[in-house]
Amino acid sequence: MNKITIRVRITGRVQGVCYRIWTVEYATSLGLSGWVRNRMDGSVEAIFCENQKKIDEMVEALYQGPSAALVTFMTFDYEKINVKAGFKKIPTL
Repeated sequence: MNKITIRVRITGRVQGVCYRIWTVEYATSLGLSGWVRNRMDGSVEAIFCENQKKIDEMVEALYQGPSAALVTFMTFDYEKINVKAGFKKIPTL
């Protein structure tokens, strides 16, 4: 299957509720590559790279997130960027 890369912005109660840690763990369990970070506007941003099926599974899970999170909106953009293997948390932007 062909790999794709998608950038996701998640808004709602997604900072201070372990959303990034949860994202790293879930993405790693799916074998995704990419990263996740907080943004100064209170949102969370992530890049995911893998096949469409795994990306779809991750996106579905992002709506739920960890138990303390409350996702109100997400945006998606397909990207044409190189993504290193592995999934990690990166510094806030």
